[in-house]
Amino acid sequence: MDRIHYAGESLLTGTEIATALLEYAQALAGAGNSDTVEIPIVRDDGSVGRANFVIGPASQLVSIVEVSERAELEDQEVVDSLRHNAAALGTPTAVSGDKSLFVPDGLADLDF
Repeated sequence: MDRIHYAGESLLTGTEIATALLEYAQALAGAGNSDTVEIPIVRDDGSVGRANFVIGPASQLVSIVEVSERAELEDQEVVDSLRHNAAALGTPTAVSGDKSLFVPDGLADLDF
């Protein structure tokens, strides 16, 4: 299980769910976008509930592994959705090519 710290609160969820949430938040930040997502959580009384997060460029999420006697919380549909959304945003890649397109005149011939 992982405890997600967000906006001064902390919530317990499954490790794979927390990882997918962080991956999607990172992808959104890279794209300069935000989204509202809902994930399953374990409440203090042990029951399963749902939590909504607004994630994007300004999100400050921390996920910490927490030892728990509770069964690992799993929701493959949520994990798949978060990962699909992250993949749809694409991953920034380095561009190679003519340096003169990116470097001021006179510096294009220099090795960087």
